[in-house]
Amino acid sequence: MYSSVVVCSSSNSIVEFLSLNQLDIEKNITMNTEPNFCDCLCSVLMSRRNKRKRKRMAEKLTDIELTGIILEETKPRTLGGDPSSVLLQEDDIETGRGTLRVAVQGDRSKAAIITYHDIGLNHVTNFQGFFSYGDMQPILRHFCVYHINAPGQHDGALPLMQRQEIGDPKAPVNFTIVEVDASNGCATTTLAATASLDNMNMNTEPHDDPAMPLVKGADKRYHFPSMDELSEMILPVLQFYGIKHFIGFGMGAGANILTRFALNHPEKVDALALVNCTASVSGWTEWGWQKLNTWYLKSGSMTGFTEDYLLWHWFGQKTVDQNYDLVRMYRDTMKHINPHNLALFIESYTKRTALAVHRDLPKLGVKSTPGKNTGARALDCDVLLMAGDNSPHLDAMVDMNSRIDPSKTSWMKISDCGGMPLEEAPEKVCDAFRLFLQGLGYVPFMSQTKIMESRSAASRASLLGAGGGGRGSITGTTHQTPVVQEQEAEC
Repeated sequence: MYSSVVVCSSSNSIVEFLSLNQLDIEKNITMNTEPNFCDCLCSVLMSRRNKRKRKRMAEKLTDIELTGIILEETKPRTLGGDPSSVLLQEDDIETGRGTLRVAVQGDRSKAAIITYHDIGLNHVTNFQGFFSYGDMQPILRHFCVYHINAPGQHDGALPLMQRQEIGDPKAPVNFTIVEVDASNGCATTTLAATASLDNMNMNTEPHDDPAMPLVKGADKRYHFPSMDELSEMILPVLQFYGIKHFIGFGMGAGANILTRFALNHPEKVDALALVNCTASVSGWTEWGWQKLNTWYLKSGSMTGFTEDYLLWHWFGQKTVDQNYDLVRMYRDTMKHINPHNLALFIESYTKRTALAVHRDLPKLGVKSTPGKNTGARALDCDVLLMAGDNSPHLDAMVDMNSRIDPSKTSWMKISDCGGMPLEEAPEKVCDAFRLFLQGLGYVPFMSQTKIMESRSAASRASLLGAGGGGRGSITGTTHQTPVVQEQEAEC
């Protein structure tokens, strides 16, 4: 709308145009004035309109480019999102082979899930991000998770002592040397002496040679538990918390340890979820790389050589080359690892024995029962095997799948994923784990619709600023869900 006063040169009269639009102005000017004056007036009106348009556009650009932008510093990716969103109770449990740090997540009255980590990781770097993932929260309302850390592998762990000495090493110790005749194996003379442990220069390692003198009262050297001993250390954890049976969730070395426990104590394991599990002994290539790693780690420093190998062991080369954010986060976590303790754990994993688990294939014309026709043992529980299609341990997982009864095994190869699907594809692992639990009779009334509703609520809460910015942060409101009674079902 325009309101203006125009002077007509031809008639020397003043023509008022009040509240007229541009077409009316041009019509009146054409009827009462000459064409030249009409062109001048139209150009004036167009110039004023273009000026106002440019002014409005400049105001919009100023608002978009300057005043409408709020600068925020990007937050680095963290494990588990906001630490305050994960409530854990940590306990140190003494066993005959060392101390285990166990972190408890959830209500201890619910069914138990026990996790065990891989080499170079602990419960924070291996499982906290996944079990704090939004899609896992409806599942975890029915379970309590017990995260087991191998001796000396938790954050802030002190170096494991190489020697377990009783009393002052300089104090006099009474010991007895028994000389043994190598020909007949009988003791001939006995000599009692008194000396200090520091002045004793003799081999105190256990030996089987009867010709060597046996020393009583000398100090014993501490040895990191073997893989079989690490699996037996789970029994004190079950006794401490009063757990009668559980579902195992392990990765790498932890998956190997849980499988050994399931073979020795099948009545205590309901099911196993294994990621990158290896059933065979270490090959020459793995032995050589790990030998160099332990040599560097025992020197007390985490070298770039060891960092690159651990990243390859966890993720595979493709993920290391492409996922820079995830790799940088895990490279930073290596600074909190005790290198000496990690060297001992790697040595134990490298010296592992093969898992004595095989399928019990019946012979032609012979009726067989599991474990009768062959000398190997069979896993009696249901097993979920998971690995990424770019995982460096994919062949080992295929071999593991060939050793287990196919009627009790679910094999899942995750596409577009490396060696750590818990961090690279948590939504796929969560769906597979939920379906696996439902096949066992747990959470039978939970559907994908509830998972999607929980995910949408968490997304809306995060957009409104209600939650943290981390991938694994728990957002949205929590509500009580009726406890679903466990049901036994045959798969």
